[in-house]
Amino acid sequence: MRTPAHTEHELDLLLDHKETVANGVVRLTLRHPDGHPLPAWAPGAHLDLVLGEGLVRQYSLCGDPDDSSTLQVAVLREEAGRGGSAHVHDTLAEGQRVHVRGPRNHFPLVDAKRYLFIAGGIGITPILPMIAEVAAAGAEWRLVYGGRTRASMAFREQLETQHPDRVTIHPQDELGLLDLPGLLARPGADAADTAVYCCGPEPLLLAVEEHCTSWPTGALHIERFSPKAGAVDGPRGSFEIELAQTGTTLVVPAGRSILDVVEESGVAVLSSCQEGTCGTCETPVLAGTPDHRDSLLTDEEQAANDTMMICVSRSRSARLVLDL
Repeated sequence: MRTPAHTEHELDLLLDHKETVANGVVRLTLRHPDGHPLPAWAPGAHLDLVLGEGLVRQYSLCGDPDDSSTLQVAVLREEAGRGGSAHVHDTLAEGQRVHVRGPRNHFPLVDAKRYLFIAGGIGITPILPMIAEVAAAGAEWRLVYGGRTRASMAFREQLETQHPDRVTIHPQDELGLLDLPGLLARPGADAADTAVYCCGPEPLLLAVEEHCTSWPTGALHIERFSPKAGAVDGPRGSFEIELAQTGTTLVVPAGRSILDVVEESGVAVLSSCQEGTCGTCETPVLAGTPDHRDSLLTDEEQAANDTMMICVSRSRSARLVLDL
């Protein structure tokens, strides 16, 4: 059974430093107010920032996992967003306390002989610590980093300076879209030993998925910031859930989520994005067949039917038994 990547760390941290690292991007450096070491994490992990009542956002950690004194995230201002990035940019100030949850990791770095990293815009953030780790290990790797303009690409100068022979910077206003067919359409003889990591806007992710269809199963690793198109669509009939830890049986009606019904019954469940992208509400399934509508689990993980994201997923069977 896949083990949900839950942690129970909840901390009030000090915003020690806030700096602009690209047009529209700020980096936050968080410390414990009493100087205590912070939770351990690995490349690919993200952190929940609790910015207010009902305002919880996930941001990839982009600092050094070996530095237990700080946690760093970089936040792009989303003009058409739901208020989280605007709050970070306009309201958060150095010296303020920020409540955080995590870290959690649903985008772990796997062992491979070589790596191809593809980043789009703010999608560079989880890739940064991955590059540091594989470079330190002496692995073969390459980064192709696209963005709207050079000025909008966070950490561009750092990457160009540290790894000039392995990093390709591709501003769209100068060079157009990334040449994904040239990168991915014909996997070479070494494809079985190559891990492809991609993070960025949804059009980039969909294009990378399309061009990786001929690659070996499991070669592609993707992290989404928003739900995959059509992921939450489908029939919305009612069904029963049994909470195994108490024996309680509840009905989930057509218009409500499992998460809503469980919380209404008085059972506390960690949740955050409520879009099926962050993994916070991941729950083990003991019996029944989930109707997976998340944008996080791999095809293999969904087929196993031993865990589900209860914020968006439903049931194909008349009854589900959950480990709650």
